[in-house]
Amino acid sequence: MVAVIGLVILDIIEYHQMLDKLEELECIRAYDAAKAFHDQAISFEQAIAEIEQTKFEC
Repeated sequence: MVAVIGLVILDIIEYHQMLDKLEELECIRAYDAAKAFHDQAISFEQAIAEIEQTKFEC
């Protein structure tokens, strides 16, 4: 088996734009996954309280 090594050269601005788009895609995928879960929404404060409670139970 022969290994093929590639090299890509990007302008730094293009690189940062690509990273921004990837981060946006991650957010969209997380949103879609959350919407598909069909769970009841809770407030941020309640979420933090539940996380803190779980920390102390371990």
